[in-house]
Amino acid sequence: MTSKYVEALLIERRGYEQRGMKDRVAQVDAALREVGYESKYMTDEVETAAVEQEAERATKKKPARRREI
Repeated sequence: MTSKYVEALLIERRGYEQRGMKDRVAQVDAALREVGYESKYMTDEVETAAVEQEAERATKKKPARRREI
């Protein structure tokens, strides 16, 4: 029974990861630890805030004027 339960939790975890639901992934990881399952991919680190830098934007130069001959 436990192996099927772990397999179901891993499938559920993968779905949450694909949808970007980090809080639900952490909850599933906690459930996996309760039954004794450990993996290097399970969330363990503490999230920290990071300053997001502004994207560098290129500007267009003025077009050169045509010279009349």
